[in-house]
Amino acid sequence: MTSSAVPAGRNAALLTWFKANARDLPWRQNKDPYTVLVSEVMLQQTQVERVIPKFEAFVNHWPTVGDLAQARTDDLLRLWSGLGYNSRVLRLRDAATSVVDSGWPTTIQGLMQLPGVGAYTAAAVGSISFGMDVPATDTNLRRVLSRWAGESLADATLDEYSAGVIGSPAGDWNQALMDLGSVVCTVREPNCGDCPVREWCADPAVYEPPPRQSSFEGSHRQLRGALLRAHLASIDLNEVGHALGRSDQETAETIASLETEGLIESSSS
Repeated sequence: MTSSAVPAGRNAALLTWFKANARDLPWRQNKDPYTVLVSEVMLQQTQVERVIPKFEAFVNHWPTVGDLAQARTDDLLRLWSGLGYNSRVLRLRDAATSVVDSGWPTTIQGLMQLPGVGAYTAAAVGSISFGMDVPATDTNLRRVLSRWAGESLADATLDEYSAGVIGSPAGDWNQALMDLGSVVCTVREPNCGDCPVREWCADPAVYEPPPRQSSFEGSHRQLRGALLRAHLASIDLNEVGHALGRSDQETAETIASLETEGLIESSSS
């Protein structure tokens, strides 16, 4: 089999599998760039199961990009609570404001100019909503493609390999690989027996998972989240810091950081 025929056969098998097995996710009901962008920002650092109810509540409350551009900060943060990395929702509103002012960008580079939108998110929105022929290489795609290639791919090698094997339409191909990586080609125990493209996989053992995230308990992330929730509930922030066993200095520095990021209103304003 020629090298060009291998990706073609693999992609055909992958897309056939996806058509029959695609996960029923609420942001896949249409290809509206607004809902795709909201879902992709929510999915950054957050599991699908936690995102689904938040996504549904979010788009019910702010159904259009224009609605989001006018959203109040406290309302955004209350609905976002539980997803973590709260500055994401403020950047998402900033992106909505940019779209309202100037329209949706028509290139990957333009999408990456939107606040909070990096290379992966731009590729996901571009391929799914605008039909751009670009791979969206997140962690799942990197794992699957590394196993296909038989070597650990990253950075330039990942970009080069993914560009050479991408299927069409790219939006479906990207989502098919996301699903394959999530339910079949998993991190530690890939289910090769159920894989639709196993005959084209060089080495399922190739992939080193990223290091586990540090414990949330006692972390700076825990303190930030607790202080933000307390602010939204009008609870004294210093008392929350004391309850978590944090020093006055750490609490004060964290409050100042949240104020700088626009997540809470400055006590001096």
